[in-house]
Amino acid sequence: MGLGAPEIILIAALILLLFGGKKIPELMRGLGKGVREFKDAQNGVDKSEKSEDK
Repeated sequence: MGLGAPEIILIAALILLLFGGKKIPELMRGLGKGVREFKDAQNGVDKSEKSEDK
């Protein structure tokens, strides 16, 4: 039982009502940063190793 288009639209509308249009990019940025850190942790890459590679 997956999410269809009507359910996704309803969820997006609720998020927009709860947080407002100006907060959503900030929330997505934080979510992206968290996912990136999680993936790095899974791969065993820490911040000191990443900065040395650049």
